[in-house]
Amino acid sequence: MLCKNCNNDLPVDINFCGACGARVIKNRLTLKNLLKHFAKTYFDYDNRFLQTFIKLFTEPETVIESYIGGTRKKYVNVINYFAIALTLSGFQMFVLNKFFPELLDMGFLVREGAEEFQKKNMSFTQEYQSILYMLIVPGYALISKIIFFNYKKYNYTEHLVTNMYLSAHISMVSSILIITAAFFGINFGVMGLAFIGIQILYYAYGFKRLFKLSFKSIVLKTILFLLILVVLFLIFSVLAGIVMYLNGTLDAINAAHKAA
Repeated sequence: MLCKNCNNDLPVDINFCGACGARVIKNRLTLKNLLKHFAKTYFDYDNRFLQTFIKLFTEPETVIESYIGGTRKKYVNVINYFAIALTLSGFQMFVLNKFFPELLDMGFLVREGAEEFQKKNMSFTQEYQSILYMLIVPGYALISKIIFFNYKKYNYTEHLVTNMYLSAHISMVSSILIITAAFFGINFGVMGLAFIGIQILYYAYGFKRLFKLSFKSIVLKTILFLLILVVLFLIFSVLAGIVMYLNGTLDAINAAHKAA
């Protein structure tokens, strides 16, 4: 008998390949064993995904330090975890667009007359959310590297791993709760605003445990983080305003506002 993954010769009485470690599948695929495999993979307490998900709540530093230190089998690796978060985020937007489109209306957050611009902005964000997400996280990593400049514990790549785990985890949680909230008629914009604060608190919690900071230290680091974000937001807003002025979008918004 040959291993179906690496073609290594196998004795007939073993359950795992000694060369590649793959499980030896001896039975045909049926719906029953497919569902059993799915349940074991994602819902068994001993599986890596559930362990990773729980640990990133209780001991995020354990998962992050394990991966940075070279452990690859105990927890879901950072790339896969990030990919799962992106998939779940995409599923969240599919559910909202398909079944709760009225909850995506965030007109209450924009000035009168700018509703059309808000819709275009939302459409762009939905279409390119995965790319935007992948661009934002390296920015977070750079900010955290700057904030923790007096800690030589991690290089930029290790900060990137840290931010990928933390951002992926809070993204999963937000996707699950936003989908749940949709069934109760809670607006996407309201949930999004609430999760800004939750994300900040979770990041502070994760970095506090990772760097073993005092309460005072993490408060100061969080304030510095927010100040940097505000500066970057202002720069981005100015650049966006210039682009909107040049392409006529700003004039259209002002005209719509006056008409309203």
